[in-house]
Amino acid sequence: MTSKKMQVNKILIASVLGVGLLTGGCGSLPKESAEAQSQRPGSNQREGGATPVDAAVARTGVLRQDPEYTGSTVPFRTVSLRSQVEGRLLALNVDVGDSVKQGQTIAQLDDALLRTAQNQAEAELAALKSEVARANAQISNARAQVASAQAELEQAQADAQRQQKLLKEGAIAQQAAEQAGTEARTAAQALRAAQEQVRTEQQALAAAQGRVIAQQALVAEAKERRSYAKLTSPITGTVLEKVTEPGNLLQAGNEALKLGDFSRVKVVVQVSELELAKVRVGQSVKVQLDAFPNQTYTGQVTRISPAADTTARLVPVEVVIPNGDGKIGSGLLARVNFETQTQERVVIPETALQKEETRGQGEKGETSTENPKSQIQNRQGTVFVVTQAGEKVTVTARPVTLGQRADGKVEVLSGLQPGERFVTRSGKPLKDGVAVRLSILSEKS
Repeated sequence: MTSKKMQVNKILIASVLGVGLLTGGCGSLPKESAEAQSQRPGSNQREGGATPVDAAVARTGVLRQDPEYTGSTVPFRTVSLRSQVEGRLLALNVDVGDSVKQGQTIAQLDDALLRTAQNQAEAELAALKSEVARANAQISNARAQVASAQAELEQAQADAQRQQKLLKEGAIAQQAAEQAGTEARTAAQALRAAQEQVRTEQQALAAAQGRVIAQQALVAEAKERRSYAKLTSPITGTVLEKVTEPGNLLQAGNEALKLGDFSRVKVVVQVSELELAKVRVGQSVKVQLDAFPNQTYTGQVTRISPAADTTARLVPVEVVIPNGDGKIGSGLLARVNFETQTQERVVIPETALQKEETRGQGEKGETSTENPKSQIQNRQGTVFVVTQAGEKVTVTARPVTLGQRADGKVEVLSGLQPGERFVTRSGKPLKDGVAVRLSILSEKS
């Protein structure tokens, strides 16, 4: 009985071990790579000696993604609505969040004193206009006197000439002729006096008209000051904050409201000085808002600060986003990506490179080590391109020129075209023209 039990136990142990090995082998099959296949005994013999490889299709892309910057949305501009005159606030017609139009009356101050000052200025203007009217009347009278004196002078001169003629003929005495001459001279003096009176009255009129003009300016100023009793919106926007309430006394310069222009919104992000060379005014940027995750906005760089933070070496950059529908408010989290002019190239994993070397070439194509600055560093590598003709799959060694590297990938500047299949990993070293077998991990062209 004891020997039978021992035999049964051995059989059970062997069965358990067999199941475990079988299970472990099945678990590795879906993740089988070209290297694992190459290590199976006799696998190459069953496939005619073909080397198992992993293959991928060449695609273009950007080696490094542009960094993302975060900031908060703010109105394109913020305006403080302030009182320009002293007065008690009688009415405030808007509340926080209300939309206002440019020129819309928002609040009303008590304008009783301002109205009185305007009335006084207008009354003074009326009195000065009366003075101008009187001055015009006096000028008219003085001109009438000039005309009368001119007529008397002409008559006196005619009489004097006639008397002189009669004197020469001996018809009248010398005294009569002299008297006629004296009357003519007197008439001339009266004309000059009348003309001087006209000039005096014209000067008085000009002074009165000057006072009228000055007073008109005072009346316009009084009207303007009275208009300040109505607080009107200087922009089309939204009420951000109420600073005062009706009943409060406002002094000149006191703030009543804060208004924001949301026709566009701004986002200010802090850019590292190392990335600043990639940013320019007028550059387009992509902006995503967490509040609207399914929408991407296109903004524009409008200002780059000339001063960087002396501690973190960050430079404020201002981005403006259009907001025609007014959905974007203030304080929303914004994620900004600057669109750089990075050219897309073929990008492959570094594991696909079979051989790599760096060549320094001078301006005339000669290798030189004397002047490193004049050298052009051409990094060359070899990639095996997969060629399939019917059932036969082979690889061809292809020299490629390499660019930058990042995250285990490398740019191919020339030698490999998008859409071509290439070997990313092989079970053993490859040679030009060797037959290969594509693993289950290989991409189809």
